[in-house]
Amino acid sequence: MGSVASKNNVTQLILTDLFQGPEVQRVCFVLFLPMYLATVVGSGLIVLTVNVSKSLHFPVYFFLSYLSLMEISYSSTVVPKFITDLLTQIKIISMEGCLAQIFFFHFFGVTEILLLTVMVYDCYVAICEPLHYTTVMSHPVCHLLVAGPWIGGVIHSMVQILVTVQSPFGGPNVIDHYFYDLHLLFKVAYTDTFVEGVTVLTNSGLISVTSILMLVSSYVIILVNLRSHSAEGRCKALSTCASHITVVILFSGPAIFLYTRPSSTFTKDKLVVIFCVIIIPMLNPIIYTFRNTEVKNNTRRLWGKKGNAGHGPKPNCLLYFSPTGKVTPCFSLVNCPDSMENNVTEFILTGLSQNEEVQQLCFFLFLLFYIILMAGNFLIIMTIQRSPNLNSPTYFLISFLSFVDICYSSVTAPKLIIDFPAKVKSISFVGCMIQLFYVHLFGCTDIFILTVMAYDRYVAICKPLRYTTIMDWKVCSMLVLTCWLGGFVHSFIQAILTVQLPFCGSNLIDHYFCDVHPLLKLACADTYVVGLIVVANSGIISLSCFVILVGSYTVILLSFKTRSSEGRREALSTCASHITVVILFFVPCIFIHLRPSTTFTEDKMVAVFYTIITPMLNPLIYTLRNTEVKNAMKRLWIKKLLGKNRKDPDVKPDGIGTA
Repeated sequence: MGSVASKNNVTQLILTDLFQGPEVQRVCFVLFLPMYLATVVGSGLIVLTVNVSKSLHFPVYFFLSYLSLMEISYSSTVVPKFITDLLTQIKIISMEGCLAQIFFFHFFGVTEILLLTVMVYDCYVAICEPLHYTTVMSHPVCHLLVAGPWIGGVIHSMVQILVTVQSPFGGPNVIDHYFYDLHLLFKVAYTDTFVEGVTVLTNSGLISVTSILMLVSSYVIILVNLRSHSAEGRCKALSTCASHITVVILFSGPAIFLYTRPSSTFTKDKLVVIFCVIIIPMLNPIIYTFRNTEVKNNTRRLWGKKGNAGHGPKPNCLLYFSPTGKVTPCFSLVNCPDSMENNVTEFILTGLSQNEEVQQLCFFLFLLFYIILMAGNFLIIMTIQRSPNLNSPTYFLISFLSFVDICYSSVTAPKLIIDFPAKVKSISFVGCMIQLFYVHLFGCTDIFILTVMAYDRYVAICKPLRYTTIMDWKVCSMLVLTCWLGGFVHSFIQAILTVQLPFCGSNLIDHYFCDVHPLLKLACADTYVVGLIVVANSGIISLSCFVILVGSYTVILLSFKTRSSEGRREALSTCASHITVVILFFVPCIFIHLRPSTTFTEDKMVAVFYTIITPMLNPLIYTLRNTEVKNAMKRLWIKKLLGKNRKDPDVKPDGIGTA
């Protein structure tokens, strides 16, 4: 690292404050110091309790102790310097110290993410394979599973450091943060960091996203396996996962916010990082001890408090680990329904057509559609994130819509394309439930983001002077986060309703992907109530959002009375692309979901329209209708190919493109 200083003219960096004003900083010092001490003491207490107590020498607690050790290390990378800097006037760190902090921050952060993924596998084995738990989760396996996250953390952080070290740094050395990360360092580099930014996004963002997707999928599988358990068994099984799910949500949410976007920084990043490195590590010991009777009892016994040592109630878990080392189920796993109640392990999809010639034609046609869809939406994302003149909330929301469109189509299109040449189009029960979950997750998120974009247009047209104040980055980030949360809640309800249904008859789904309505037809039970809930959950969301959109544009049209004819034409031009996308997406969704639980033969073609055609057309609509995006693409991509790099002109303050 010593070569970095000689290669660049920046040998040290200066940090800014979390808050301005010495009084506020003193308050922060008094507030964050006890939080950090609570993190170290709480997590350290768990590590010692698990390692000293013989009744906790089992894989689930072995992983818990490593997670607590990671929390201490992860928090200690940033917090001690942050706390001491609160009392100093100038906050300085050397370039070598900065790179070391980046390395260990990413090392412990990624190790923790991967360890949380390992812990969900442990939870899966404990719930779905309880009789084989001690065999599957043996000591060698546990040590390998712990070594994997460590190795993954080292590889990830080494890549981050190599990317950073090779960048020359010059110019201002002031970092608008209280610790150092790659996005911040790229701002003081005096060369083009586009490739480095893409590498960082791929390295950090994909790890966060794929880990959370694996975690969600694992819990969907667990829920599927709980179908054959009693109500009491389900309750206890879910209780074992409650602590882990809570920690996963608390940790992955901020991580995805920070690392699944291009190399840019927002003012609210400081508060998000506070949540990651101080608040969550402080809460984890409380979450795990309050939710686990075994840990609480052993903590009392070990540290001098009286408790029912070995005689208290069994913990809320599927397996009770007795002090003698014997593993016994907390409840019976053999209380399954009749063999006729849930005998469907896979489903057969009919696809779009039974004609072989038509299927061959559809294979090439839809493969072309999907390639255009991926390329077009990815081009929009990269253009918006790379072009300074598109750095406004409007284009931020468009790039997010393109990302959701890619995810939405990728849930169904690859399977559809692969199934065209296949004679039997089968999908496992678990795969079907996972596909259903993600179809509704990304579909509902798409609906919500279109609604948010209508609000953005309303503010830009009706309150242009206050646009940058109302639609600041904090508000935009909160709106996007709300879209994700809304989609997750909606899809979770749909998955829960479907997983609990008994399937005992036909397994033939008259569709090309798994959705709720076709599955309700196959259930061996009265699905009237479930059908009503599905309509309320899906249909009302589609209809209410559509009504909000129509209301928003009605208000916009009424505001045109005070504008000139040219002003009306320009304002309508900014909304034309959005209105087109809304009509193309909402009309098919309302047709499918705002009706009783029935299926029609035309449902498949309608679904093709809103899962493939509309996401494919969106890039064309937004580029052909928006001169600003077209010009940015020409400057960024055509001139880049010709080797001409010129800066984009300044962006308009209201972020409205022109047609």
